[in-house]
Amino acid sequence: MAKRGLFITFEGPEGSGKSTHSRLLCNFLRRKGFRVLYTREPGGTLISEKIRKVLLDPKNKGMDAATEMLLYMAARVETVKQKILPALEKQKLVVCDRFLDATVVYQGYAGGLDLKLIKNIGRLVTSGISPDLTFLLDIDVKHGLRRAGETKDRMERKSILYHKKVRKGYLAIAREEPRRMKVFSAVGDIEETQGKIRNTVLKLCHSKI
Repeated sequence: MAKRGLFITFEGPEGSGKSTHSRLLCNFLRRKGFRVLYTREPGGTLISEKIRKVLLDPKNKGMDAATEMLLYMAARVETVKQKILPALEKQKLVVCDRFLDATVVYQGYAGGLDLKLIKNIGRLVTSGISPDLTFLLDIDVKHGLRRAGETKDRMERKSILYHKKVRKGYLAIAREEPRRMKVFSAVGDIEETQGKIRNTVLKLCHSKI
């Protein structure tokens, strides 16, 4: 099998700062001379961005968890096929803001869908790829939602109980896969946390590349 690039994902509850840290990491790696692709889920392609608007529009109330799951998976197919796989084949370092773990926790742990079903569909739509490293930025639910601001999207407007289940799901995955998923507090100093993230990534790069 041909050598592929590294795949790094960022996960976390709402307001955890994952988008900020993922972009900071990308900028750092580019300055270090790495060829980097940044993308986000849902999004990153024309079709995926359109699906994102449907999923996050507060007007789309009462959407079933199965509908959410299938829409996220549809967006993921486009991002994987058009963005992630081609970049990995070119041995680039791919950084993605959310991936399959998000669907497992939001629609599975919090939404009540069967976890095994989600993972099976996930393997199909991702062509079997999985992250080499995932950063989970953990934060108290109420604190995170306050950080998210007043203008909340459809997912952010879900109940406190829902978001507590999301956090619980993420921490469960971290316990199951400690080698892949590294947990950092999202309430500490940004520069200090980013430094730890960068060091972890550089160690992985030196061992894999």
